[in-house]
Amino acid sequence: MAAATPTQTPLDNVILRAEKVTKIYPGTTALDNVDFNIYRGKVNVLIGENGAGKSTLMKIMAGVEQPTEGRLLLEGQEIDPKNPREAEQHGIGIIYQELNLFPNLNVAENIFMAHEHTLGGAVIRHGEQEQRARELLAKLEQPINPRTMVQNLRIGQQQIVEIAKALALDVRILIMDEPTSALSNSEVEILFHVIEDLKATGVSIIYISHKLEELMQIGDHITVLRDGKKVAEAPMAEVDLPWMIERMVGRDTAASYQPPAHEFGEIILQAEDVTLPKLGGGYLLDHVSFSLREGEILGIYGLMGAGRTELFECVMGLHPTASGKMWLGGQELRGLIDRRITQGLMLIPEDRQREGLVQELSVADNMLMASLKRFFNGLFLSKTQITNSVSRMINELAIKVSNPQNLISSLSGGNQQKVVVAKSLLTEPKVLLMDEPTRGIDVGAKEEIFDIARNLARQGLGVMFVSTELKEIMAIADRIIVMSKGRITQEFDRADATQQALVEASAIGHELA
Repeated sequence: MAAATPTQTPLDNVILRAEKVTKIYPGTTALDNVDFNIYRGKVNVLIGENGAGKSTLMKIMAGVEQPTEGRLLLEGQEIDPKNPREAEQHGIGIIYQELNLFPNLNVAENIFMAHEHTLGGAVIRHGEQEQRARELLAKLEQPINPRTMVQNLRIGQQQIVEIAKALALDVRILIMDEPTSALSNSEVEILFHVIEDLKATGVSIIYISHKLEELMQIGDHITVLRDGKKVAEAPMAEVDLPWMIERMVGRDTAASYQPPAHEFGEIILQAEDVTLPKLGGGYLLDHVSFSLREGEILGIYGLMGAGRTELFECVMGLHPTASGKMWLGGQELRGLIDRRITQGLMLIPEDRQREGLVQELSVADNMLMASLKRFFNGLFLSKTQITNSVSRMINELAIKVSNPQNLISSLSGGNQQKVVVAKSLLTEPKVLLMDEPTRGIDVGAKEEIFDIARNLARQGLGVMFVSTELKEIMAIADRIIVMSKGRITQEFDRADATQQALVEASAIGHELA
């Protein structure tokens, strides 16, 4: 159990310290007089709910942002990095929560962007870069071809490239902002081994994650932010899960995620023999059939590459080469995504940055862009209806934004995800497809997402929910489909599902790690 008052670690082992850092944006204070210690050669965990200021603090350390007040002390000497290159010169690197890659360049070119291996500073040594990239990817146990275009990689593979990009730098301090949000369990274990190797060479890690159990496994020190303020710091050995949750959200969510039993209606969505061919032969989806009832939450579990996202994309009409038949409310589904949204389907995509949001638009515009036709009053948009609907979504989903006209990029990752959910709900769907909706979201926000799914199900909607988190899928789903290699390998009712059974079913066709 956690000690009543965790002890403080002496500051003489601190390599980098943020001292009384404040960051003020128009209309909001992101950081308020925050002290944060990074201990030498340790994993320094930073936690807090979405909007607590974690990513803002990391951007200040990485030179992306500058503090309104306060200072950074590296080895006791004040530094003031004005950009990421200056931070790198001080030995500070960062893996961003939102992927920072060029989709039109290949893997090796992304890894060495702005740090190219050149001949005389003019000609890029592509072969040398590809060999080094191959070595870094081998360290991460990923057989990704360095010449593969990043846009052709799934989001989990892109996350691996982002990690390799950071490892290519000669850093003393490495910031990892949600590095495992898109990784499978086996990939997480590999990353943890890499972190241990980095620690052994004296590298200090700053580690942000909403997966609290993995923080208990990997962390040495923990600092908690809430509403832009530091509320606690302690050695990880002296804290436990309830201690962490209580200081993050002010309550214990351990009893959450158990939906009450409820009745289901008629079949609302049915699919028969959905097949998606793979370039070069074989199938990404291999004759998949399923049904979804009104008021039911159907969970889909599987390893990366199992075909979960591709299934959702086929339901939404995103793959013209797919075959099979699907019916919504007894009517056969036809056409592409806009028609299927009109028929009552909506998708919350796995990658909110590329597929869920437009970064150049405001919070309100992102919410409305899939449902604008609902707000026409004759030839004109009803500003009153728009304002009321946006305000309702902000209140219902507890989105932290001072003004809905602010750019979506000004929000934290978790609040951006809530805007994607709001955009989906404003289309008034009959079936909602939720692809990893809790990726990069804190425990409090997860509870809110689960409540949204349950409330929609109680209203008679059908909900399909993809998650790589076993506890999540078992807690939220009424029924679970397990996929592997593009096929459904097993189906479980809630009462019959166990973690072991789900893992075994997901490994069919794979070598067990």
